[in-house]
Amino acid sequence: MEIFIQSIDPGAWNAIVKGPFIPIKNVNGELVCKEWDEMKYDEKRKVQDDQKAKNILTSGLSSDEFFHTARCKSAKEIWKILEVTHEGTSDVRARNHTLVSEYEAFRMKNGETISELQTRFTHIVNHLLGLRKMFEDDELNIKIVSCLTRNWEPKITTIKESKDLAPRSMETLFRNFLHMNMS
Repeated sequence: MEIFIQSIDPGAWNAIVKGPFIPIKNVNGELVCKEWDEMKYDEKRKVQDDQKAKNILTSGLSSDEFFHTARCKSAKEIWKILEVTHEGTSDVRARNHTLVSEYEAFRMKNGETISELQTRFTHIVNHLLGLRKMFEDDELNIKIVSCLTRNWEPKITTIKESKDLAPRSMETLFRNFLHMNMS
């Protein structure tokens, strides 16, 4: 999301990080907000950065997320709510920890087909990707190979001898196992 917003307008991202720009003026020793028609061009542009950021952020929200952020006055407030919702609460961190544990303990079940294994594995990996856990293809492939039951050893050996696991995608590795299982 950060990269997306920065690519559209770095000023919008700045408004999210630093908060909205509020141009002020001194009236009889008191600082007050300038009216739109009193602002200089560059001040108007900075004020619009927050509006643009709010528009970008709210455009991509589900209706539930939109209602959670509807009362926010700035893009920075919206961003803080989204951060807490998606990564900052103890519930989200606990879910992340649970998924990492599931990934680390992942094993093929007795009687499970390679398609069922792929579905379970992909589900865990996709959720971890959503929580910003990154994987290299070779890491995923080694995990897949290491979680298979013993009756897969001859097929694993064939794949290891034919090519290195690193250049293959996880999907290609599963497809190869499916084809081998059919033969």
